[in-house]
Amino acid sequence: MDSVLEVLCGHADDARRAEEGGADRVHLVAQAGSGELSPAPDVVAQVCAATHLPVRVTLRLREGWTTDGGEVTRLRGLAAAYLDAGAEGMVMGFLDQWSAIDTDVCATVAGDAGWPWTFDRAVDQCLDFDHAWVALRRLPGLDQVMSAGSARDVEHGLDDLVERARTDRWAAEKLIAAGGLQPEHVPWLHRAGIRAFHVDAQVRPLGSFRAWVDAGLVHSWRDLLDRSDRRAG
Repeated sequence: MDSVLEVLCGHADDARRAEEGGADRVHLVAQAGSGELSPAPDVVAQVCAATHLPVRVTLRLREGWTTDGGEVTRLRGLAAAYLDAGAEGMVMGFLDQWSAIDTDVCATVAGDAGWPWTFDRAVDQCLDFDHAWVALRRLPGLDQVMSAGSARDVEHGLDDLVERARTDRWAAEKLIAAGGLQPEHVPWLHRAGIRAFHVDAQVRPLGSFRAWVDAGLVHSWRDLLDRSDRRAG
């Protein structure tokens, strides 16, 4: 299986550069590096028109990991608008008051629409990781889980990510490693069976979200993953 490289983007120019560098997918947010909230539907349309890559869009209307009944209808409406604009799927994740996955809200938003989606790094904020991973299996349409293995970053969660992937084939197939991912982490994650990787500041000059995605930096990650795939093959 070839590794998937996903790039966080905030606008059409980011997406074009991500594709030029060899990315496989765009994760679109309203403003990269600033809370990762939902963008306007017209921005989604602009990005989808600018790239041939599949685009997944964040569904979140406020900072934090919770939502309420009043927002669920708006979230479902946004998802429909994003699909109409050309998005492939969504990125979302909501927790309840006990810092556990809010399966009711997630299932209601996903509904029976049939679009694929990624559970975002809200999973890393759960108090009981093992319980969270059991809950994830019940969510309709879910095909990836974004995680650093810890609430901080991959550097602090690497051992947990590797262990989960090695002991749970379902988790290994769903995981997309994200959150301060560095090149030296890739061999360990790859050997554990993880084949999806998310980058954000790593592909921007000086690691600054004020800079646009740089195609050359994206290509360096593409090359790293391709070399890992060839060694595994």
